Amino acid sequence: MAILTKEEAKKIIDKVLAFSKADEMSVNLTGSRTGNIRYARNTVSTSGESYDLSLSVTAVYGKRSGTSTINEFDDKSLEKTVRRAEEIARLAPENPEYVPMLGPQTYLESNTFLQSTADINPEYRAKVAFDSIDPCRKKNLTAAGYLEDTTDFFAMGNSKGLFGYNKSTSVEFSVTVRSADGTGSGYVSRDFNDAAKLNAKASTEIAMQKAMASVSAKALEPGKYTVILEPTAALDLIQNMMRSIDARNADEGRSFLSKKGGGTRLGEKLFDERVTIYSDPTNIDIPKAGFSLDGRPQEKVTWVDKGVVKNMAYSRFWAQKQGVKAVPPPQGFIMTGGTQSLADLIKGTQKGILVTRLWYIRAVDPQTLLYTGLTRDGTFYIENGQIKYPVKNFRFNESPIIMLNNLEAMGVPARVNGSMIPPLKIRDFTFTSLSDAV
Repeated sequence: MAILTKEEAKKIIDKVLAFSKADEMSVNLTGSRTGNIRYARNTVSTSGESYDLSLSVTAVYGKRSGTSTINEFDDKSLEKTVRRAEEIARLAPENPEYVPMLGPQTYLESNTFLQSTADINPEYRAKVAFDSIDPCRKKNLTAAGYLEDTTDFFAMGNSKGLFGYNKSTSVEFSVTVRSADGTGSGYVSRDFNDAAKLNAKASTEIAMQKAMASVSAKALEPGKYTVILEPTAALDLIQNMMRSIDARNADEGRSFLSKKGGGTRLGEKLFDERVTIYSDPTNIDIPKAGFSLDGRPQEKVTWVDKGVVKNMAYSRFWAQKQGVKAVPPPQGFIMTGGTQSLADLIKGTQKGILVTRLWYIRAVDPQTLLYTGLTRDGTFYIENGQIKYPVKNFRFNESPIIMLNNLEAMGVPARVNGSMIPPLKIRDFTFTSLSDAV
């Protein structure tokens, strides 16, 4: 029962709305089937599958709202949940920023559901673990990894006639491989809607190569270097920037998009002209639901066009206050890139550092988007177009704003964590100290 059809979901939502006595009411209905397998030290440690179905009701009186949730679906329980939400709403303080619920909307259709992923079973998960562990064991390497596959749906409806439904699948795989002496480490992560695209053995072999190649790393002096950020590393900084494109923060002077003396930097060229970032729920590589959690349609939006900031995300309240269209934040983004492979970028680098991934990233200054963090799981020195030797990990202090103005080259975009991003070659990337972690 965890995965309901569109018709089944609408029937339950309509039943809940029929119980309402509030001025407005909205209903969210979610269900999922999630499977996983985890392994460490070349041995499976846990595996399982879980099912969940949950309903959330929000009742509104004027500008007062209350929410109640339940996972029982008989008529008595559903009505009880409605009454509870209404009772909470009557007791709640007024929300001065409340905006009335949306009426019926038209949503773009996306192919977010793939049967190949929905059909994943324990045998499939065991094979993924075997395909990752077995080659590591044969090379005297140690693997630790995790696979999670999910089939879920999300449905929403309200008393004004809005209804939306989306069913999706996803499979996420990551593995860290360590050398026998623990001094070398490699990492790879993959995520897809379609499990047919996942090759755990090939992915693990990349992590194995990095682990073997990163043994006995040498120390380099911290400083400014030309770096090649693999997509996994580049995403960590770019996605933080994309989460900071909120218009209200910019208007109130709390953002990198705020202009000194008031106003925003919308329409200004802030990045290298090769930088274009957009979101599109119908993109075949990262398909998303056609609606946001508050019911607004998700459409194709260009956020940065040839270095110029073209759009910011608005809440419905702030858009109404500013008299503009309420653009929801992106669920994932696509950063256009070039035609070069990662190997091509390395070949074209005289001196530089290859970074596999970043971690433990923390904000230093939200108005300049300055972040600090560490490299890990494979950091290498490049000379004359070749990887010469592994280097000890660094702490970095860098802003994606500065980084995207120091852009030298981009490769072919790859999917990472629900977004598409290319490997980036950046000059003058700031490393401030060394780290002993591998």
